Amino acid sequence: MIRFFALFCCIGVSASADTVLAARTIPAQSTIMPEDILVNSRTIPGAVSDPAQIIGMEARVALYAGRPIREGDVGFPAVVERNQIIALHYNQHGLSITTEGRALGRAGPGDRIRVMNISSRSTVTAQIGADGAGYVAN
Repeated sequence: MIRFFALFCCIGVSASADTVLAARTIPAQSTIMPEDILVNSRTIPGAVSDPAQIIGMEARVALYAGRPIREGDVGFPAVVERNQIIALHYNQHGLSITTEGRALGRAGPGDRIRVMNISSRSTVTAQIGADGAGYVAN
């Protein structure tokens, strides 16, 4: 009987977490400020629960007022804009190649985008660094 009661108590207690909601409609590519968000006590799977996690981040999509904000909806602010000329680096086994490329998308640090090598017009996938350069791996 005591085991049943202990099990019932453990199962019956639900963990609650806060959910971050948009306080107003936030357009894509806008930086999220503290006044742009609200914290609600209901738990929504997949939604951000810590406001500090998204303040200063950039909205990747339009965020509508009263709707929960998911982790995929925000990201680091973009350091590379579409069609921007960026340095393109390839380093492998002692071989180092640096050239210029045209970004075919908008990206923040750590994002992977396609970049067109200006000299050869071939397209490669590069990871964008904090300095705005593209780093190509195999």
